[in-house]
Amino acid sequence: MPSWAHSQSHWLALAVAALVALVTTPLVRAVALRLGLVARPTPRSVHRVPVPHLGGLAIFAGFVAAVLASLGWADADVAAVLLGGLVMVAVGLADDVLDLPPVVKLAGQVAAALVAVVHGIRIEVLTNPLGLLTPTGADDLLVLGAWGIPLTVLWIVAMSNVINLIDGLDGLAAGIGSIAALTVLVVALQTGQPLEAVLLMAALAGSTLGFLPYNFNPAKIFMGDTGALFIGYTIATVSVVGLLKSAAVVALAVPVMVLALPIADTALAILRRLQAGRPVMAADRDHLHHRLMRLGFSHRDAVLVMYLITAWLALGAVSVAEGNILQGVLIVVTLAASVHLVARKLVEWNRQRPRRLGH
Repeated sequence: MPSWAHSQSHWLALAVAALVALVTTPLVRAVALRLGLVARPTPRSVHRVPVPHLGGLAIFAGFVAAVLASLGWADADVAAVLLGGLVMVAVGLADDVLDLPPVVKLAGQVAAALVAVVHGIRIEVLTNPLGLLTPTGADDLLVLGAWGIPLTVLWIVAMSNVINLIDGLDGLAAGIGSIAALTVLVVALQTGQPLEAVLLMAALAGSTLGFLPYNFNPAKIFMGDTGALFIGYTIATVSVVGLLKSAAVVALAVPVMVLALPIADTALAILRRLQAGRPVMAADRDHLHHRLMRLGFSHRDAVLVMYLITAWLALGAVSVAEGNILQGVLIVVTLAASVHLVARKLVEWNRQRPRRLGH
């Protein structure tokens, strides 16, 4: 039985994770500077000075400290999340230091996902869309069997890369990761998910929040692939833990909704590169945050805009989790329509700006 197994244990886990990340981040920064492990400016980057990029180690330290203090190592699901997370952190760290080839990096991500799957983190059922059509409604769950293994691996790898690909501006991935983790935490509490899922997500929320003060523009340290891959991995695996223990269908739907912005950005990036005949893993400067800055948004404003959009999506996700599907859909649709209108006006204004300045 966990030593913090009471109604407010998640706040303690969050606080411990935040404190450890807050204390260890400057230490990691000092070590990275001493070793010369910094992200140097490139034509694609928006920063203009070298910045240490091993901040993900501080996020991982805060997470592990809170999890071990609140849950220990005995629970099988907790051990699975930690073991796979350790492999994912190692893959991210190797990429930050050695700049791994894309194929090797992807293989490492798959290996991390398989570690979690082998130790029991597995999507075993999904909602059957035909279940509503059955007379009794008894067939509303679709048992996946062996198909659950590749689906779970795909889910973990995809979510890990969604966070990684959005990590293009100071504080962007850490902030969106924090909002996502807090949202999944709230939903886990609302839907009665097990203590393991609640405390694991509280630990992730705390560790990202503790790191954010050092990462917000102007960033003193980057999380690197070490942190971005780990955040996505943890959201993915803990969501599966909630699905396994509570049979709550929203366990997987909520992170998809709250991360709809980076998911859409990733999907568009893949399509853009395929149409151009470029490698899918090739970097470019056409992500949403790059486009916002080209429209005239400052570095901070572009990040804050994406925070606000993610926060609205989070409200929609919480509404859906509460069973108010109509309200959640209305929030998301209204948000999408508003963003489309504002974006169109901004594009028009940006095109007319040189003409107005000429007058």
